[in-house]
Amino acid sequence: MPESRPRILIVDDEPDLLSVLRFGLEADGFEVIEASDGERGLDLARTERPDLLVLDLMLPRMDGYKVCRALKFDERYRQLPIFILSARTGETDRRLAMDLGADDFITKPYEVKDLVARIRARLQPAPAKNAAA
Repeated sequence: MPESRPRILIVDDEPDLLSVLRFGLEADGFEVIEASDGERGLDLARTERPDLLVLDLMLPRMDGYKVCRALKFDERYRQLPIFILSARTGETDRRLAMDLGADDFITKPYEVKDLVARIRARLQPAPAKNAAA
């Protein structure tokens, strides 16, 4: 049976960003799901069960903070890794996102290859502990 590709949900309202990020992730072997507003992103996170969520903060219909909070404060979705991708660069924004449970905070502009590498690193299983150690 072939191994399934990791599924990444991207929630961002910038079509060009979605397109570039989708291309970079698919080229690296990921399956990509996308939404352009917070409510749809939250629905997809709950129904599609992605392996990781890349989430903008400034979204129509529901901002990224509310999406993050709804997922991280729900026992069923608490383990979903969430990477915030935002043009907001202030320490307050970063701290609030991390306090709500975000696993990483990447500011725009960013390099797609760097983001893909961070996603890959986050999704790789932890190395097995050496029993002889």
